[in-house]
Amino acid sequence: MTDTTLQLNDTAIDIEAPDLEAPDLEATAPTTWSAGTWCAVLSMAAASFALVSAEFLPAGLLTPMARDLGISEGTAGQVVTATASVGAVTALFSNVLIGRLNRKAVLVGLSALAIASNILAAVATDFWLLLLGRAGLGIALSAFWALSVAVIARLVGASATGRGMAIVTLGVSLATIAAPSMGALISDWLGWRTAMAMTAGLAAVAMLLQFLSLPTLPATTSNSLADVFRLTRRRGIQIGMLAILLLMTGHFAGLVYVRPFLEQVTLLATGPIALALLGFGVAAVIGNIAGGRLADADIRMALVATAGLMGFAALALVLWGVNIVAAFSFATLWGFAFGMAPVVLPTNLSRAAPDALEAAGSLMVTSFQVAITIGAVVGGYAVDTYGATAPLTLTALLAASTLVLALLQRRS
Repeated sequence: MTDTTLQLNDTAIDIEAPDLEAPDLEATAPTTWSAGTWCAVLSMAAASFALVSAEFLPAGLLTPMARDLGISEGTAGQVVTATASVGAVTALFSNVLIGRLNRKAVLVGLSALAIASNILAAVATDFWLLLLGRAGLGIALSAFWALSVAVIARLVGASATGRGMAIVTLGVSLATIAAPSMGALISDWLGWRTAMAMTAGLAAVAMLLQFLSLPTLPATTSNSLADVFRLTRRRGIQIGMLAILLLMTGHFAGLVYVRPFLEQVTLLATGPIALALLGFGVAAVIGNIAGGRLADADIRMALVATAGLMGFAALALVLWGVNIVAAFSFATLWGFAFGMAPVVLPTNLSRAAPDALEAAGSLMVTSFQVAITIGAVVGGYAVDTYGATAPLTLTALLAASTLVLALLQRRS
């Protein structure tokens, strides 16, 4: 990798130039983008929507999926584990393994992999084929996010990367709203396999848009894992990763099994469950905006607020979730807290590595995927062993642990 130097207050800091940071990046981005640039960025947003929709879909399909395959709901929840565990490894190694392949070809290939994986999951006749399909999705998902920032920087210029990524992550927000609720409705009308197959169609649209819109993106450098692992020695990185692991493990332990909770505790049918999940998703979009503003103002307090709200919402659901109004209200509050998390947690981690943001990003993706894996496994055991309220109890406890960690964290 190529070394560059950043001057801060007359002090030189060595930085490893991130993969795909081409030498022709303009110092200042144009005030307006060309139609081609808009199409390229929107194709990346379409890919994020397709991939994240497929990732979140099981939250709305768990009960019919388990019934059809003849397995428990806790076992069915391990489709999330397969996606996340494979994704955790992919986040670290994808940029190394792709070497000097053209990045446009890689992105189109990842969309093709998502299509094949979703089709395999949709037609799977047993649990192991379903897991294999979800593992392929994990590779596509994590490799896409590992490349996304660098690709956007090449498309729009270094100084407009934030604007470009805001559009790409819009796909995530829309998927958060649409996937669980629409998945629940479609599975009720047409079956869970149809819902799964529709995500293959979304990936196909994204692949076509990428093929037509993305310019050729030859690799400029190769990558090494040395810089990524070196960052783990920093105290701030360790705390930031621990915060992600605690809060997101708790979140996914509860979220993956929220449908059984709403069915067995609140006694909701499929339609009201879809509405509750829709409220969760809409609140997550609002939380995303609020989290960004609060993180810029005070990252420590942003983490305190995120963990505190999530813990309170989960505990309130356990205590009062039998009431329909309470269930809808606190599920919405939980969604708001979750919307803050993808902004606050990476920002908190990156504050410890301003000189190596790309390497920190790899650790962030890995931490998220490991947390999803652990959350799905532990949540599955909890729901099968102790009942539908147990996963949400874990959510509350781990959020409380994150809150304590945030309060002990040094002020910025």
